[in-house]
Amino acid sequence: MPVRDSSAARPLKLRVRVVPGARTSEVVGRLGDAWKLRVKAQPERGRANGEVVSLLARTLGVPRNAVRVARGHTTGEKLVEVDRLTREDADRRLAAAGKASA
Repeated sequence: MPVRDSSAARPLKLRVRVVPGARTSEVVGRLGDAWKLRVKAQPERGRANGEVVSLLARTLGVPRNAVRVARGHTTGEKLVEVDRLTREDADRRLAAAGKASA
């Protein structure tokens, strides 16, 4: 019977700081222990949260349904869960996207 890695079953948790109403949606880079994101959408009726999910899915190379806002639906400080990705891969991809937007 194969041994399964239990960490693969648990979603990766990312802390993000979101600035809505930006000119473009992009990963800015690290901000303490969180990732700073700018999104074009305004923070009304969940539009900014939807843009956060889309931006992270695109940047991390995972399907949109693998990314969800777990906490912070009405604030700029959010906890996002991502399925099918390791912390190392996520950090590498987000750092590369942050450098590309600088």
